[in-house]
Formats: sequence, C-alpha cells, structure tokens
Amino acid sequence: MLNSFISALAMYSRIPVPEIEWNEKNHRYSLCFFPFIGLIIGFFEYLWGTFCEYYITGRFFYSVIAVAIPVMITGGIHLDGFCDVLDAKYSYAEKEKKLEIMKDSRVGAFAVIGIVIYFLVQSGFYSEISSENSFLSMTALFVISRALSGIGAITLKCAKKNGTLQNFSEPADRKITVFVLISVYTLCILWLIYIDILCGIGILAVSVLCFLYYRHFSYKTFGGITGDLAGYFLQMCEIVMLGTVLIVDVIERGVCC
Repeated sequence: MLNSFISALAMYSRIPVPEIEWNEKNHRYSLCFFPFIGLIIGFFEYLWGTFCEYYITGRFFYSVIAVAIPVMITGGIHLDGFCDVLDAKYSYAEKEKKLEIMKDSRVGAFAVIGIVIYFLVQSGFYSEISSENSFLSMTALFVISRALSGIGAITLKCAKKNGTLQNFSEPADRKITVFVLISVYTLCILWLIYIDILCGIGILAVSVLCFLYYRHFSYKTFGGITGDLAGYFLQMCEIVMLGTVLIVDVIERGVCC
C-alpha cells in the first residue's frame, strides 16, 4: 500500500519520494492515491488565494501563480497529454495516424496555440473569482478531475495494448480502485454542496458531462483511451469546473447586490 502511494506520487507529481521498484505489485493501488495529488494542489491553491486576499491586491499576479501551482506540483505531465491530443485531433488524419502523432515527442502548432489559449482562459477565470466559498470550492476541483480520470483508466476501453496508462490500470485491483475513486468523488461533491449547494450541483453536472464527452470523443476519434487522452480529459475537466465556479460566483454576487 505504501509503495503504491509512493509510485502514484512519483508518476503524477514532482514531489520528492524514496525510490521503489517499478513493478506491477507496487502499482496495485496507485490509482487510489491519484486524487491525493489533487488535494495537495487544492491545498496550495487555497493558501495562495488566502495569502493574496490579505497581502496582495493585484488579481493578475494572483491568477498567474494560481495557474502555475498545478504545473509546478505535477511537472506538467497532464498538460503534455493535452498538447499531444490537440496535435492529433486537429491533424484530421486517420485513427492510426492520430495515435502515432500522440506518440511524437515534438510539439506541433496546434498544441502551442491550444496551451496558450488554455492558460489565458484559466488566468481569466482565476482573476475574477473572489468569494471565500469559491476559494474553498476550488480545493475540490483538482481531486474530482483525478478521481474521474482514474475511474476512466479502469473502466474505459484502451486504444492501445501497452503504454503508461496500462502500466497503472492493468495491475490495479479494479473493484477496490473503482470503489475508492467513486467514494472520493462522492465526498468531494458532498463537500461542495455543503459549502455552496448551487456550486455543488453545477460541478456534479459538468463533471459528469465532461466524463461522458471524454468517453464519446475517445472512442469515436481514437478507438479508446490512452495516457495522453487521460491527461487531456483532466485538463479540460478542471477548466470547465473552474468556469462553473466562476459562473456561480458571479450569479451569487449579482443576487447579493
């Protein structure tokens, strides 16, 4: 169990951990701990937001660091998949060619354009969020995206027979992993509803819709999911949920006024 925890941190973050043997036994419960990395990100996002609320008035500076925090903690592993999928998606090639493009380590024009737009939109969302409830709600978003990504890794069909995704999904204890991840997702939604019922219901709706779109898009375009597609889903899910938090924030500010 401890080695599974360490392997999850080693794979999905840049947090220093002891070296362990990279084998199937040590990956058995790794996906169960995947959302824990999201909890770490959410914790630092909340600390940064609280610090800026009291000591820094510039929203631009806050939003820039808020965007950078997940990248610094994860090392950009999911953004790498996001970029690869954009290059493959907008190549308009056949399925086999798209899978080859995703394996290419070089960055294409569509990936650069996409990641710039992503960061700009994300910065804009962060810069407009101001309420305490919204800051608290954001702590759960990074956990939810990873819980759903882990559920997808276990339950959805893979496009390839081998790869990074299979290294973690195939050795996993499927029943325990799915149970843990669904439980984590449910607790996060309940936490959000407790903080703000409108926000909680909104996040529940958009996260489920994102997951259904992820399945449809992956199956139709690539014949299944891959590690890159899992990263693409995680990033898209997070920015859609962040936008939902902002929409709720704006609505509630308008009602209060």
